[in-house]
Amino acid sequence: QVQLVESGGGSVQEGGSLRLSCAASGRTFSRYTMSWFRQAPGKERERVAGISASGMTRYYADSVKGRFTISRDNAKNTVYLQMNSLKSEDTAVYYCAAGVPDTYTYWGQGTQVTVSS
Repeated sequence: QVQLVESGGGSVQEGGSLRLSCAASGRTFSRYTMSWFRQAPGKERERVAGISASGMTRYYADSVKGRFTISRDNAKNTVYLQMNSLKSEDTAVYYCAAGVPDTYTYWGQGTQVTVSS
């Protein structure tokens, strides 16, 4: 129903910025809450940001609040994660996910973000 493809990951030094994109295909993208998760080696998966279908409500984990910004463009079927002031602790595989509120039915393949100290 929905397919997600992330892009924009890579390597950056501490203090730098990256913008992740998640391009979606499917009939009902605009109806879904979109989220970004990350998972670092040895750690549990963490939801870092979410945005409601309308874009009116956004969520951020405390660890990224003030540094990351989630946005969406329903006309382009794309959700973004702007990451500024990156820290080494942000190193992880980042995943895009879609679903109705509090569910994550569809997942992208993940993109690696590496922040060097």
